[in-house]
Amino acid sequence: MTGYTKERIRKLIEGNLSWPEIKEMLSSSKDTDRFDKYLEILQEKVSWNDKIILPYSEHLYIVAKDGKRIIKCDCGYEFGNYQENWKLNALIYVRDTEEKLMEIYPKFMSTNTNYQVLREYFCPQCKTLLDVEAVPPFYPPIFDFLPDIDAFYKEWLGRNPPDAAK
Repeated sequence: MTGYTKERIRKLIEGNLSWPEIKEMLSSSKDTDRFDKYLEILQEKVSWNDKIILPYSEHLYIVAKDGKRIIKCDCGYEFGNYQENWKLNALIYVRDTEEKLMEIYPKFMSTNTNYQVLREYFCPQCKTLLDVEAVPPFYPPIFDFLPDIDAFYKEWLGRNPPDAAK
């Protein structure tokens, strides 16, 4: 079956479909407007009007604002240019002691902080946990990925990105 309704896609996003329904959606041919419906649903979930160009993670989006592409949180906080590491503008909590790790791990089940720490990245405005990294101490924040938005729209969707000059 193709041509999924916006409501069915919304249920997928919200985690309200059964595994057989999800498997069917994943393995069937993709309808040409599914991505557009997906973006519409995401846009309806946020209170701001900047156009979502691409979802970045569960609570982050790449949006078009004032002729630029920026990373924005559900709550509206702007992390800056999508080509720069948004984590540098986040609140960071580092679990670098046994005491801090024991807040989330049972005794003897966590890492040795001489070799690895956990970094938790939060939105400065809404305090939503956005990412967690397990890295060696003093390792720089990991830049997760840099999507080629223009290629995605032109080569995969066969059209210009929504923020492209007409």
